[in-house]
Amino acid sequence: MSMRPYTPEWLSMPVAYVAEVALAVDAVEWWDDPFDPRDATILLVSGAALVWDEESGWRHGRFLSGEKGVRTVLADPRYLGGGVLPEPADVPVLQAMGGSHVRPHYRSFRDYGDGLDERLATYTIPAIV
Repeated sequence: MSMRPYTPEWLSMPVAYVAEVALAVDAVEWWDDPFDPRDATILLVSGAALVWDEESGWRHGRFLSGEKGVRTVLADPRYLGGGVLPEPADVPVLQAMGGSHVRPHYRSFRDYGDGLDERLATYTIPAIV
């Protein structure tokens, strides 16, 4: 599924993936912030947050600030590893492992057509039971 970059559909492609992760980590609240790079924030009960972006995957730390349209700021961010799109059920496991201060760079947000969008397209918004 190849979409033209910066269309509304392309910008929202990570939403279903992030929704699945939010369900896996029992999120309090979450939002996407759609470009350069596309990213999303998940707030947790503990006051911590998980932040995903299409270049470095997931990181976590204590939530300092952020909202839709404003980049999230974390205290002591630690990158979880596991690639840019670890399976949603694996994110809490990676988080429990602690992560690293070293930022991985799996891809650039300019790497259109590298397969990320096709992988994102396989996720669907989870049904809330």
